[in-house]
Amino acid sequence: MLTFAKILLVIVSIGLILVVLLQSGKSAGLSGAITGGAEQLIGRKARGFDAVLAKITAGLAIAFIALTLWVAWMVANV
Repeated sequence: MLTFAKILLVIVSIGLILVVLLQSGKSAGLSGAITGGAEQLIGRKARGFDAVLAKITAGLAIAFIALTLWVAWMVANV
């Protein structure tokens, strides 16, 4: 069971990396980071493919955290 969980964790990790790399950049450089945060606070939402990638990223991030905790628990208790 531990081996299965580790393999699943690797698959989710690779998926998370790929989805993050597919996302388009919202800002460029330090000045873009400052103004980009203000644009997000105003309520500019991602549309289309970016919105789908954002949802997939969130799901994979939650799965990654849950799997990491599960594997850590199994290593400590098995």
